[in-house]
Amino acid sequence: MSAAMFDRIAIIGIGLIGSSIARGLTQKNLAREIAIHDRSPEAMADAKALGLAQHYCASAGEAVANADLVFVAVPLGAYADLAPVIAPNLKKGAILTDVGSVKQAVIRDLGASLPEGVHFIPGHPLAGTEHSGPKAGFAELFHGRWCVLTPPPGTDQGAIDRLKQLWIALGSQVEIMAPGHHDQVLAITSHLPHLIAYTIVDTATFLEDETKQEVIKFSATGFRDFTRIAASDPIMWRDIFLNNREAVLEMLGRFTEDLTALQRAIRWGEGEKLQEVFTRTRAIRRGIIDANQA
Repeated sequence: MSAAMFDRIAIIGIGLIGSSIARGLTQKNLAREIAIHDRSPEAMADAKALGLAQHYCASAGEAVANADLVFVAVPLGAYADLAPVIAPNLKKGAILTDVGSVKQAVIRDLGASLPEGVHFIPGHPLAGTEHSGPKAGFAELFHGRWCVLTPPPGTDQGAIDRLKQLWIALGSQVEIMAPGHHDQVLAITSHLPHLIAYTIVDTATFLEDETKQEVIKFSATGFRDFTRIAASDPIMWRDIFLNNREAVLEMLGRFTEDLTALQRAIRWGEGEKLQEVFTRTRAIRRGIIDANQA
Protein backbone atom coordinates (compact mmCIF):
# COMPACT_ATOMS: atom_id res chain seq x y z
CA MET A 1 0.00 0.00 0.00
CA SER A 2 1.41 3.40 -1.00
CA ALA A 3 2.14 6.13 1.55
CA ALA A 4 -0.62 8.66 2.20
CA MET A 5 -0.27 12.09 0.58
CA PHE A 6 -1.53 13.87 3.72
CA ASP A 7 -1.52 12.94 7.40
CA ARG A 8 -4.86 14.50 8.36
CA ILE A 9 -7.55 15.78 6.00
CA ALA A 10 -10.63 17.56 7.34
CA ILE A 11 -13.91 17.77 5.44
CA ILE A 12 -16.47 20.37 6.55
CA GLY A 13 -19.83 19.41 5.06
CA ILE A 14 -20.48 15.76 4.25
CA GLY A 15 -23.07 15.88 1.47
CA LEU A 16 -22.69 14.43 -2.02
CA ILE A 17 -19.33 16.09 -2.77
CA GLY A 18 -17.86 15.86 0.74
CA SER A 19 -18.78 12.21 1.15
CA SER A 20 -17.47 11.38 -2.34
CA ILE A 21 -14.15 13.01 -1.43
CA ALA A 22 -14.01 10.99 1.79
CA ARG A 23 -14.71 7.75 -0.10
CA GLY A 24 -12.09 8.57 -2.71
CA LEU A 25 -9.48 9.44 -0.09
CA THR A 26 -10.04 6.11 1.64
CA GLN A 27 -10.14 4.09 -1.58
CA LYS A 28 -6.83 5.55 -2.76
CA ASN A 29 -5.19 5.69 0.69
CA LEU A 30 -4.55 9.42 0.32
CA ALA A 31 -4.87 10.36 4.00
CA ARG A 32 -3.70 8.68 7.18
CA GLU A 33 -6.81 9.98 8.92
CA ILE A 34 -9.97 11.88 7.96
CA ALA A 35 -11.91 14.20 10.24
CA ILE A 36 -15.38 15.41 9.33
CA HIS A 37 -17.97 17.82 10.63
CA ASP A 38 -21.45 18.63 9.43
CA ARG A 39 -23.94 20.80 11.29
CA SER A 40 -26.69 18.27 10.50
CA PRO A 41 -26.90 15.53 13.17
CA GLU A 42 -28.58 13.28 10.60
CA ALA A 43 -25.74 13.73 8.13
CA MET A 44 -23.18 13.01 10.85
CA ALA A 45 -25.04 9.88 11.87
CA ASP A 46 -25.16 8.68 8.26
CA ALA A 47 -21.46 9.44 7.78
CA LYS A 48 -20.57 7.47 10.91
CA ALA A 49 -22.73 4.54 9.83
CA LEU A 50 -20.98 4.57 6.45
CA GLY A 51 -17.55 4.69 8.09
CA LEU A 52 -16.43 7.73 6.11
CA ALA A 53 -13.83 8.96 8.61
CA GLN A 54 -11.80 8.21 11.71
CA HIS A 55 -12.94 11.35 13.56
CA TYR A 56 -16.49 12.70 13.77
CA CYS A 57 -16.18 16.17 15.25
CA ALA A 58 -18.77 18.21 17.11
CA SER A 59 -17.49 21.48 15.64
CA ALA A 60 -15.76 22.67 12.49
CA GLY A 61 -12.97 24.12 14.60
CA GLU A 62 -12.27 20.73 16.15
CA ALA A 63 -12.26 19.05 12.74
CA VAL A 64 -9.68 21.37 11.17
CA ALA A 65 -7.29 21.33 14.14
CA ASN A 66 -3.92 19.86 13.06
CA ALA A 67 -5.27 19.15 9.56
CA ASP A 68 -2.80 19.40 6.69
CA LEU A 69 -5.61 19.85 4.18
CA VAL A 70 -9.12 21.21 4.75
CA PHE A 71 -12.02 20.84 2.31
CA VAL A 72 -14.95 23.22 2.78
CA ALA A 73 -18.01 21.53 1.25
CA VAL A 74 -20.89 23.53 2.71
CA PRO A 75 -23.39 25.75 0.83
CA LEU A 76 -21.87 29.03 -0.36
CA GLY A 77 -24.18 31.01 1.90
CA ALA A 78 -22.53 29.44 4.97
CA TYR A 79 -18.94 30.42 4.12
CA ALA A 80 -18.95 33.83 5.80
CA ASP A 81 -20.11 32.39 9.13
CA LEU A 82 -17.76 29.41 8.88
CA ALA A 83 -14.58 31.41 8.24
CA PRO A 84 -14.10 32.90 11.76
CA VAL A 85 -14.91 29.51 13.32
CA ILE A 86 -12.16 27.58 11.55
CA ALA A 87 -9.54 30.33 11.12
CA PRO A 88 -8.12 30.20 14.68
CA ASN A 89 -7.64 26.42 14.46
CA LEU A 90 -5.90 26.25 11.09
CA LYS A 91 -2.25 25.35 11.54
CA LYS A 92 0.55 27.11 9.71
CA GLY A 93 1.30 25.39 6.42
CA ALA A 94 -2.18 23.90 6.07
CA ILE A 95 -3.94 24.00 2.71
CA LEU A 96 -7.50 25.31 2.74
CA THR A 97 -9.66 24.59 -0.29
CA ASP A 98 -13.33 24.26 -1.13
CA VAL A 99 -15.71 22.79 -3.71
CA GLY A 100 -18.07 25.71 -4.35
CA SER A 101 -19.40 26.60 -7.80
CA VAL A 102 -18.54 30.32 -7.47
CA LYS A 103 -14.98 31.42 -6.75
CA GLN A 104 -14.91 35.22 -6.35
CA ALA A 105 -17.45 34.97 -3.53
CA VAL A 106 -15.34 32.27 -1.85
CA ILE A 107 -12.30 34.52 -1.85
CA ARG A 108 -14.44 37.32 -0.42
CA ASP A 109 -16.09 35.29 2.34
CA LEU A 110 -13.42 32.75 3.25
CA GLY A 111 -10.09 34.28 2.30
CA ALA A 112 -10.27 37.47 4.35
CA SER A 113 -10.25 35.73 7.75
CA LEU A 114 -7.32 33.38 7.25
CA PRO A 115 -4.19 33.55 9.40
CA GLU A 116 -0.77 34.03 7.87
CA GLY A 117 0.89 30.85 6.65
CA VAL A 118 -2.29 29.08 5.50
CA HIS A 119 -2.31 28.23 1.79
CA PHE A 120 -5.71 29.22 0.41
CA ILE A 121 -6.55 27.50 -2.90
CA PRO A 122 -10.25 27.69 -3.86
CA GLY A 123 -11.38 24.80 -6.02
CA HIS A 124 -14.37 23.48 -7.92
CA PRO A 125 -14.81 19.85 -8.99
CA LEU A 126 -17.12 19.90 -12.01
CA ALA A 127 -18.97 16.79 -10.96
CA GLY A 128 -22.26 16.01 -9.30
CA THR A 129 -25.65 14.38 -9.51
CA GLU A 130 -29.18 15.49 -8.62
CA HIS A 131 -28.90 13.57 -5.35
CA SER A 132 -27.60 14.91 -2.05
CA GLY A 133 -26.48 13.73 1.37
CA PRO A 134 -23.73 11.38 2.60
CA LYS A 135 -25.43 8.27 1.20
CA ALA A 136 -25.40 9.74 -2.32
CA GLY A 137 -21.61 9.95 -2.53
CA PHE A 138 -19.35 7.54 -4.40
CA ALA A 139 -15.59 7.48 -4.93
CA GLU A 140 -15.83 7.44 -8.73
CA LEU A 141 -17.76 10.73 -8.91
CA PHE A 142 -14.67 12.66 -10.02
CA HIS A 143 -13.28 10.15 -12.52
CA GLY A 144 -12.65 11.81 -15.87
CA ARG A 145 -14.11 15.14 -14.69
CA TRP A 146 -12.44 18.51 -14.45
CA CYS A 147 -11.47 20.17 -11.20
CA VAL A 148 -10.73 23.89 -11.49
CA LEU A 149 -8.34 25.48 -8.99
CA THR A 150 -8.32 29.27 -8.61
CA PRO A 151 -5.35 30.18 -6.37
CA PRO A 152 -4.98 33.91 -5.60
CA PRO A 153 -1.81 35.62 -6.86
CA GLY A 154 1.24 34.77 -4.76
CA THR A 155 -0.04 31.38 -3.59
CA ASP A 156 2.76 28.92 -2.80
CA GLN A 157 3.41 26.80 -5.89
CA GLY A 158 4.29 23.75 -3.81
CA ALA A 159 0.87 23.85 -2.13
CA ILE A 160 -0.87 24.20 -5.50
CA ASP A 161 1.04 21.20 -6.83
CA ARG A 162 0.15 19.05 -3.80
CA LEU A 163 -3.55 19.83 -4.12
CA LYS A 164 -3.42 19.29 -7.87
CA GLN A 165 -1.85 15.86 -7.39
CA LEU A 166 -4.53 14.93 -4.86
CA TRP A 167 -7.31 15.75 -7.31
CA ILE A 168 -5.53 13.79 -10.02
CA ALA A 169 -5.32 10.84 -7.61
CA LEU A 170 -9.11 11.16 -7.10
CA GLY A 171 -9.55 10.76 -10.85
CA SER A 172 -9.88 14.37 -12.00
CA GLN A 173 -8.23 16.44 -14.66
CA VAL A 174 -7.04 19.74 -13.17
CA GLU A 175 -7.12 23.23 -14.67
CA ILE A 176 -5.77 26.42 -13.09
CA MET A 177 -7.97 29.45 -13.77
CA ALA A 178 -8.50 33.02 -12.57
CA PRO A 179 -11.51 33.27 -10.20
CA GLY A 180 -13.42 35.81 -12.29
CA HIS A 181 -12.93 33.85 -15.48
CA HIS A 182 -14.13 30.69 -13.73
CA ASP A 183 -17.33 32.43 -12.67
CA GLN A 184 -18.03 33.60 -16.23
CA VAL A 185 -17.39 30.19 -17.75
CA LEU A 186 -19.57 28.41 -15.18
CA ALA A 187 -22.33 30.99 -15.61
CA ILE A 188 -22.93 29.74 -19.17
CA THR A 189 -21.94 26.06 -18.83
CA SER A 190 -23.71 25.30 -15.55
CA HIS A 191 -25.57 28.13 -13.84
CA LEU A 192 -27.69 29.35 -16.78
CA PRO A 193 -28.71 25.79 -17.83
CA HIS A 194 -29.87 25.11 -14.27
CA LEU A 195 -31.81 28.39 -14.21
CA ILE A 196 -33.52 27.49 -17.49
CA ALA A 197 -34.33 23.98 -16.22
CA TYR A 198 -35.83 25.32 -13.00
CA THR A 199 -37.92 27.79 -15.01
CA ILE A 200 -39.25 25.25 -17.52
CA VAL A 201 -40.20 22.74 -14.84
CA ASP A 202 -41.75 25.50 -12.71
CA THR A 203 -43.80 26.63 -15.73
CA ALA A 204 -45.19 23.10 -15.97
CA THR A 205 -46.32 23.22 -12.34
CA PHE A 206 -48.73 26.07 -13.15
CA LEU A 207 -50.44 24.36 -16.06
CA GLU A 208 -54.01 23.16 -15.65
CA ASP A 209 -54.09 19.91 -13.65
CA GLU A 210 -55.12 17.74 -16.61
CA THR A 211 -52.41 19.16 -18.86
CA LYS A 212 -49.81 18.95 -16.11
CA GLN A 213 -50.55 15.26 -15.57
CA GLU A 214 -50.19 14.62 -19.30
CA VAL A 215 -46.87 16.48 -19.32
CA ILE A 216 -45.65 14.15 -16.59
CA LYS A 217 -47.11 11.03 -18.20
CA PHE A 218 -45.80 11.71 -21.68
CA SER A 219 -42.51 13.39 -20.78
CA ALA A 220 -40.14 13.26 -23.72
CA THR A 221 -36.40 13.02 -23.25
CA GLY A 222 -35.88 16.79 -23.23
CA PHE A 223 -38.32 17.45 -20.41
CA ARG A 224 -37.03 14.47 -18.42
CA ASP A 225 -33.52 15.91 -18.65
CA PHE A 226 -34.77 19.27 -17.41
CA THR A 227 -36.52 17.64 -14.45
CA ARG A 228 -33.30 15.82 -13.52
CA ILE A 229 -31.35 19.08 -13.47
CA ALA A 230 -34.15 20.89 -11.64
CA ALA A 231 -34.10 18.24 -8.90
CA SER A 232 -30.70 19.49 -7.69
CA ASP A 233 -30.19 20.84 -4.16
CA PRO A 234 -32.31 24.06 -3.93
CA ILE A 235 -30.19 25.62 -1.16
CA MET A 236 -26.98 25.12 -3.10
CA TRP A 237 -28.44 26.65 -6.24
CA ARG A 238 -30.04 29.56 -4.39
CA ASP A 239 -26.58 30.43 -3.07
CA ILE A 240 -24.92 30.00 -6.47
CA PHE A 241 -27.23 32.49 -8.15
CA LEU A 242 -26.97 35.01 -5.34
CA ASN A 243 -23.17 34.80 -5.28
CA ASN A 244 -22.58 34.83 -9.04
CA ARG A 245 -25.32 37.26 -9.95
CA GLU A 246 -23.26 39.54 -12.22
CA ALA A 247 -21.97 36.78 -14.47
CA VAL A 248 -25.33 34.98 -14.52
CA LEU A 249 -27.23 38.18 -15.37
CA GLU A 250 -24.77 38.94 -18.18
CA MET A 251 -25.22 35.48 -19.70
CA LEU A 252 -28.97 35.59 -19.09
CA GLY A 253 -29.14 38.87 -21.00
CA ARG A 254 -27.30 37.35 -23.97
CA PHE A 255 -29.53 34.27 -23.86
CA THR A 256 -32.68 36.41 -23.75
CA GLU A 257 -31.57 38.31 -26.85
CA ASP A 258 -30.88 35.06 -28.70
CA LEU A 259 -34.18 33.57 -27.56
CA THR A 260 -36.03 36.64 -28.83
CA ALA A 261 -34.33 36.23 -32.21
CA LEU A 262 -35.49 32.61 -32.41
CA GLN A 263 -38.99 33.63 -31.35
CA ARG A 264 -39.04 36.12 -34.23
CA ALA A 265 -37.79 33.48 -36.69
CA ILE A 266 -40.56 31.07 -35.67
CA ARG A 267 -43.22 33.79 -35.89
CA TRP A 268 -42.19 34.81 -39.41
CA GLY A 269 -41.55 31.29 -40.66
CA GLU A 270 -37.81 31.86 -41.20
CA GLY A 271 -36.85 28.21 -41.63
CA GLU A 272 -33.39 28.96 -42.96
CA LYS A 273 -32.58 31.02 -39.87
CA LEU A 274 -33.74 28.22 -37.55
CA GLN A 275 -31.77 25.60 -39.47
CA GLU A 276 -28.67 27.81 -39.38
CA VAL A 277 -28.82 28.07 -35.59
CA PHE A 278 -29.57 24.39 -35.08
CA THR A 279 -26.73 23.37 -37.39
CA ARG A 280 -24.26 25.69 -35.68
CA THR A 281 -25.09 24.36 -32.23
CA ARG A 282 -24.47 20.73 -33.24
CA ALA A 283 -20.75 21.55 -33.42
CA ILE A 284 -20.74 22.32 -29.69
CA ARG A 285 -22.21 18.91 -28.94
CA ARG A 286 -19.61 17.21 -31.12
CA GLY A 287 -16.89 19.13 -29.28
CA ILE A 288 -18.20 17.95 -25.90
CA ILE A 289 -18.22 14.34 -27.12
CA ASP A 290 -14.71 14.67 -28.54
CA ALA A 291 -13.53 16.06 -25.18
CA ASN A 292 -14.97 12.97 -23.39
CA GLN A 293 -17.34 15.14 -21.35
CA ALA A 294 -20.59 13.64 -22.66
